Amino acid sequence: MRTITSKELRKEWIDFYVKRGHVDCGAVSLVSDGSTGAMFNVAGMQPIMPYLLGKKHPMGTRLCNVQGCVRTNDIDGVGDKSHLTFFEMMGSWSLGDYFKKERCQWSYELLTEVFKFDRDHLAATVFEGDENAPRDEEGAKYRIESGFKPENVFFLPKEDNWWGLEYGPCGPDSEMFYVSDQEPCGPDCRPGCHCGKYTEIGNDVFMQYDKQKDGTLLPLAKKNVDTGWGLERNLMFLNGIDDVYKTDLFAGVIASLEKASGKKYDEDEKFTRSMRIVADHLRTSVMLIGDEAKLLPSNGGPGYVLRRLIRRAIRHAKVLGLNQDAILASAAIYIDDVFADSYPLLKENREFILKELKKEIDRFEATLENGMKEYKKILSEQKASGKIDGKSAFYLYDTFGFPYELTLEMAEEEGLSVDEAGFQECMEAQKKQARENANFSQKGAESSVFDELADDVQTVFTGYETLEQEAAVVAIADAEKLVDTLENGAEGTIVTDKTSFYATMGGQKGDIGVIYAGDAEFEVTDTVKLPKGRVGHVGKVVKGSFKKGDSVKLAVCKATRQATCMNHSATHLLQAALQEVLGKDVHQQGSYQDPDRTRFDFSYGEAVQAADLAKIETIVNQKIAEDLSVDTKVMSIDEAKASGAMALFGEKYGDSVRVVSMGDFSKELCGGTHVDKTGKIRSFKILSESGVAAGVRRIEAVTGDNVTAYYAKMEEQFAEAAALLKTSPDHVAERIRHLQEQIKALTSENESLKSAAAKDALGDVMGQVKEVSGVKLLATAVAGVDMNGLRELGDDLKGKLGEGVIVLASEKDGKVSLMVMATDGAQKAGAHAGNLIKAIAAKVGGGGGGRPNMAQAGGKNPAGIPDAIAEAETVLAGMLGSVKSGMKI
Repeated sequence: MRTITSKELRKEWIDFYVKRGHVDCGAVSLVSDGSTGAMFNVAGMQPIMPYLLGKKHPMGTRLCNVQGCVRTNDIDGVGDKSHLTFFEMMGSWSLGDYFKKERCQWSYELLTEVFKFDRDHLAATVFEGDENAPRDEEGAKYRIESGFKPENVFFLPKEDNWWGLEYGPCGPDSEMFYVSDQEPCGPDCRPGCHCGKYTEIGNDVFMQYDKQKDGTLLPLAKKNVDTGWGLERNLMFLNGIDDVYKTDLFAGVIASLEKASGKKYDEDEKFTRSMRIVADHLRTSVMLIGDEAKLLPSNGGPGYVLRRLIRRAIRHAKVLGLNQDAILASAAIYIDDVFADSYPLLKENREFILKELKKEIDRFEATLENGMKEYKKILSEQKASGKIDGKSAFYLYDTFGFPYELTLEMAEEEGLSVDEAGFQECMEAQKKQARENANFSQKGAESSVFDELADDVQTVFTGYETLEQEAAVVAIADAEKLVDTLENGAEGTIVTDKTSFYATMGGQKGDIGVIYAGDAEFEVTDTVKLPKGRVGHVGKVVKGSFKKGDSVKLAVCKATRQATCMNHSATHLLQAALQEVLGKDVHQQGSYQDPDRTRFDFSYGEAVQAADLAKIETIVNQKIAEDLSVDTKVMSIDEAKASGAMALFGEKYGDSVRVVSMGDFSKELCGGTHVDKTGKIRSFKILSESGVAAGVRRIEAVTGDNVTAYYAKMEEQFAEAAALLKTSPDHVAERIRHLQEQIKALTSENESLKSAAAKDALGDVMGQVKEVSGVKLLATAVAGVDMNGLRELGDDLKGKLGEGVIVLASEKDGKVSLMVMATDGAQKAGAHAGNLIKAIAAKVGGGGGGRPNMAQAGGKNPAGIPDAIAEAETVLAGMLGSVKSGMKI
């Protein structure tokens, strides 16, 4: 055992492999690109997977790195000594280079010579073989030759020592374990028995087979090795401790939590668990917000996981008695100290991280107190049933921002379950909307009717160069199946071997136009992207008929394509202008362009000020006036990123990409169609700016003829408004100001008349004052007065009454209004306006509440007013029951 810091451990890992010919390939974003179906990178192997499957890596065949990973599938386990949601995986890879002999030798050298583990405390496992693959005698041989004791090398079955996907590269793996000095749990004690004697240190995966779809294994021509060791786990072992939160990764934060809470780590199980949860969830949140993806809390996808982590951390911070400053101070320790050298991007984004954390804390705290009250109410009502219903769980989520998992965790602490199916049923419509907000790009139908076509039946897109294209019909389908012919009047989808029609993708709406076959015409109303490189032209035969094999001419509608190009190119200018005015933290979150408008979603934490919107619009129009050249180049993805081109985070790009540049102002990866000069956009007008999700804003805008049409419509509406105001357009503002003054004066006069009428209707009621346990009570009804009138009457009566309680009720238009006021003296005696009104509102079929000094309620049963007035005395007497009889205030 030795003393080592996390910084030293990272360095020693990289140095060890660099000396053996490896290249540090660096870490990638924690947020997955979507290629694996996972929201986050959950393993060090994940970003390397394409290269393990055969793709050539640009940095060579020997790689190493330390990759951050996020796993939240066992989030409920966080709070013990070892579970984490963010962890670091130390990895190394051989891509068709060295194999078992070198790998086993280097693993042993690393364990004994660098990390100083002794031989007696090391064990390894290898694959024992099955009916499909032989026993890994080679792996065992090299483990023993490298230095492992023969009695400490164990053969284990496939579920323990085999790695592979459904088909493709696979093979045996070999895990390494630390052997403790505790006694074996029995004669069968071995790695994997979970008794604590053996703890995994790392794993070497030997990919030597290619699994066929029928299950057979063929030898791989180029064999790979994947090695992964958990940094946090090894850091614990090397320092001789069994609690990850006592390593230098967490020690500073735990000390900060102790100081702020006044509680000591390890003294109380409940508080220690909360400290661990706060420390872990804050760390993961800092890493996700500070990541290159700049993830923000939201109600869907990875952003929902982030929101759940932050809000769970806040809840456990409340258990510790921590305020917002203490939470943010702990988060800052990760940025300024723990990861300052290893993850410099965090320091660069420090202000952004802490600002977004504070926003989410503010959002949750704004509803937390009321939410907990509602939760406790639901708990008391449903505890007897043993389950919180899904509707209530959704209410807590939708109204107070309680993630389902937070409600579940709190319920389980009370011995209850939660109806998840009912919750999901309530949430389905909202989740669907969230998905639309997250990405409103129109997607082409992936119709299964084309699946039976041969894989080589594809469509070549020529629409960057031309709007017209000669082609052959290779497939036709109606709404349900492949057909050979579409007759006049029939609707369907035509696939050709070439097309000039752009299919909907990347946010750009597909082209419309006409396909000709001699005299026959097919009107294309949409163009969609189909699987396996095909393009579908959706529409209707308006003349003649079309059959498979026809030679056709495709003609894109020039006007709609040009209008769409104008909107798409303007969107690129808009994004560049947004970054110039609002800062480089602004990134695209989604977009949509069609002939009528452009819609652009971007990351920004607050509403864009009107002055900034004006600047952005001016910049875009300036760049249009400069008539910048729009140039497109095809290059590799690495070359594109090196050139400074902006990419949409999470978008999957091929080996070669199109880079669209507009002078020196804008450069983006984009597969859409564009104008060739910005001057062709002619003009740009922002129509609206709004919020679509937490931290995401949306701008809608128009270009060209649509700007002209917008101003023409505005002028028409302005003229109509002037006519209604009976003035000329240039005097509209003056006329409105005059009318506002008139309205203000008339409103004031009306309120005075209403107040006088209310007082007349009430009459002299001071004779109705009663004394309840020494406190004066005036409870009475008045006809035809609204809530504003009741409040005015209450203020007037309070002046006459002096100290005491006033209860007023009124019926107007079939609805009941109740108002209660309690003076300072009455409150000191025990009166509470909010509680009093809650108790009497039921008499009029309503509910309400409020502060101790003033409360109001509504109802729908006017017949209950006398009962409510009478009940007020009884309720007040109960409140004042402890007050000495006869005390007068």
